[in-house]
Amino acid sequence: MLFTDVIRTKRDGGSLSGEQIQFFVDGLADGSLPAEQVSSLAMAIFLNSMSFEEAGLLTSAMASSGTVLDWSKENLDGPVVDKHSTGGVGDKVSFLLAPIAAACGCFVPMISGRGLGHTGGTTDKAESIPGYNATPDFELFRKVVREVGCAIIGQTEDLAPADRRFYAIRDVTGTVESVPLITASILAKKIAAGLDFLVMDIKLGNGAFMQSPERARELANSIIATAANANLKTHALITDMNEVLGTTVGNALEIRESMQYLRNEVREPRLDDVVMSLCAEMVFVSGIEPDREKARARCEQAVSSGKAAEVFARMTAALGGPGDFVDNYDAHLASAPVTRAVYADGVLTAVNTRAVGNAIIELGGGRKKVGEQLDFAVGFSDFASIGSELDKNRPLAVIHAASEDATANLLNACQTGEIAPEKRVVISDILTG
Repeated sequence: MLFTDVIRTKRDGGSLSGEQIQFFVDGLADGSLPAEQVSSLAMAIFLNSMSFEEAGLLTSAMASSGTVLDWSKENLDGPVVDKHSTGGVGDKVSFLLAPIAAACGCFVPMISGRGLGHTGGTTDKAESIPGYNATPDFELFRKVVREVGCAIIGQTEDLAPADRRFYAIRDVTGTVESVPLITASILAKKIAAGLDFLVMDIKLGNGAFMQSPERARELANSIIATAANANLKTHALITDMNEVLGTTVGNALEIRESMQYLRNEVREPRLDDVVMSLCAEMVFVSGIEPDREKARARCEQAVSSGKAAEVFARMTAALGGPGDFVDNYDAHLASAPVTRAVYADGVLTAVNTRAVGNAIIELGGGRKKVGEQLDFAVGFSDFASIGSELDKNRPLAVIHAASEDATANLLNACQTGEIAPEKRVVISDILTG
């Protein structure tokens, strides 16, 4: 079979056969397909989409391209459940949700991705913790999940290797925002992770890949239906991404904010709503609690009691990070040599969140090409929320940089006015299939 014929089939609007899809996935996994041919097919799929059947075949083939985990031999005394986000700016939810859910009785084998397009990556953020092994072998991964309750790691070479390579190529070829490709990429990793249940965080807004309610619902329904075919019960929440989530953007800065949250010191309201809603859905869908109200109360108790922070500390140490990280995170996280507050006048009325994400890339906190090394220290902190009154006492944000001046990029991404806009709902819908 010639791969150029596979490309032509999709380029001309045809449907790929199971044989063609398997040929593609095999070539991804063993590296025999050159990046230019992979990117060509990705663009053809982006432009002409895929049928539900094609997306399902691609999902199954990528999930089976490497090791598929089986947790039944671990004798876990709770459900195996995970959360996945479609990607946002300032989205540090995983570092909060995994230990909270584990503290509530879930087992969370969270296999995450690196930055994709303008969005930050959970794996990159985890690696800003000194010593943290984000790519452990499966023996250690299983041990940490079994003994601690959760482990946040990156995609290893053995787990859905076809998706790992496809993901990296899509990141730098403008082919990210495809519903079937997002569906297949997410579910390939989650099916290979051996989950019992999954909760999806579908981001909606100018900082998300899905920028309209219709597209967000399309993706949610695609994931729920495709997951059901693989016997993976999935619920989806559609959450707002029209501004930074929390007050920080950037790898080490987001870890710092996460520690403040888990220590119950500072919990930015929008971030808190997303975290608690997703955690409650995990506890509810997995059957630990009979309704969302009781599930949310259980999650709140996990934070206020300090149990979730303890779980994060144990997970970090078990994966090679500092044993005192939660208590002394500032001593371990990288700091940028240049910090400066950026001021504006008036009420913050809108944020081009995608532009904020791109500004992080320009600072060196995200990738312009596959494999590029990141500067974990750079980013923005103290980011004002929409509706805030900005003046000489309240900056728009604080820039953390190596040397670059990102002031213009930041100001260009934000709008001010005289009247605060109406508040948007943070959780706009919950879909259960």
